[in-house]
Amino acid sequence: MAEIKTGAAPVEAADVIEKAKGFWAKFSKPIIWAGSAVILLIGGYMIYKYMFRLPKEKEASEKIFPAEKLFGAMANTSSFGKDTVNTVLNGDKAAGVTGLLKIISSYGSTPAGNRAQYMAGACYLQLKQFDKAIKHLKEFDGNGANQIQSKAYIMLGHAYAEQKKTEDALSYYEKAASVAEGDEGMASEALFLAGRYADATGKSKEAIELFQKLSDKYPASQHVRSGDTEKYLARLGVTK
Repeated sequence: MAEIKTGAAPVEAADVIEKAKGFWAKFSKPIIWAGSAVILLIGGYMIYKYMFRLPKEKEASEKIFPAEKLFGAMANTSSFGKDTVNTVLNGDKAAGVTGLLKIISSYGSTPAGNRAQYMAGACYLQLKQFDKAIKHLKEFDGNGANQIQSKAYIMLGHAYAEQKKTEDALSYYEKAASVAEGDEGMASEALFLAGRYADATGKSKEAIELFQKLSDKYPASQHVRSGDTEKYLARLGVTK
């Protein structure tokens, strides 16, 4: 924070007024024009916000609701049936479902459009269409919702792992842990996943570092308390 100094030398009020007059005389036209431009910009933004953006966001939320409800039901039961997944993605006019892909193309700039990117990525991951899953998950922005962003990164890790792109996969698993570091449950799960993946792909050094980080940073987490982390470290040649 910049230091605020007090006790500056006094300045005659008349001098200040005179300088202000001179400033105004010299720059009044530019200031008026700049002020008018700001007013026009603010007015334009308010018109855009209340006549276009907010109604569009409301419409998008209404349109996405049936697909979002179906997706939620699948996620809650961990049952991603192919027919239902296709309905969520492409819609079903007879059932009153607007597909996520339509939401993205028509309302991509809205919060509903952003949520659609996340759900579309998850659906394509279930369909094993990994390039499409990656495309949509990368477009998603958690906007500070770190738990959701962490899950998106984990799904990106899964997609890259399925494509045998080990560096990318491990990178996203680590990102999932990093973005959720304030949430012990999410962060420890992501670190454990990253460690196991590194171990499974022959990256022993990285696996040791990840398991040790998990053990040191989240000693009260389930994977540490259960002894699983210590078992992996022992298998990798690290003993306490």
